[in-house]
Amino acid sequence: MTTLTHTEDTHDVHHEADARVVFGFWIYIMSDCLLFASLFAVYAVLNANTFGGPGGKELFSLPFVLLETFVLLTSSFTAGLGMLSAHKGVKNEVLLWFTITLLLGIAFIGMEVSEFSKLAIEGNDWTKSAFLSSFFTLVGTHGLHVFSGSLWILLILWQIITKGLTTTNLRRLACFSLFWHFLDIIWIFIFTFVYLMTGT
Repeated sequence: MTTLTHTEDTHDVHHEADARVVFGFWIYIMSDCLLFASLFAVYAVLNANTFGGPGGKELFSLPFVLLETFVLLTSSFTAGLGMLSAHKGVKNEVLLWFTITLLLGIAFIGMEVSEFSKLAIEGNDWTKSAFLSSFFTLVGTHGLHVFSGSLWILLILWQIITKGLTTTNLRRLACFSLFWHFLDIIWIFIFTFVYLMTGT
């Protein structure tokens, strides 16, 4: 009876710890929402200030951006499958799905770097106009988040390989999944607000 009570107490402690971590992470997500809201507001004000240079319609390649979007949304889907496998306790499936998520994240970053490099080579870097400054800042900030998320999942995968699906690692996966889905939502806003509205 005493052992049962001790086990229940331990479970309650872990549950409370998980709830605190997730709640704290939600606060971080909300603060990131404010950051991106500010960047979107700046872009809304400056996107017409091209300083006589090209605007989004001339610079953006919608088929390329659609491919970027597909890659990132697919990574969100595989992250979701990874979380389902984590809840089932199937370690190999978790490693598989989150490795695919990582590779798709790296592919997205590579595509974004390629887009930025092409613009810079053509003389349309962030110093060219207020429009391009706001564009590079908004999209680049999202890209940095994806890069950080890729490093994060790489570390979690290493922890799972070495220590398994521990309570701590499951909590880390849950926070990462929340972060990754958040980045997908932000990208949908970027795709709509930046590429569709100013690129057509």
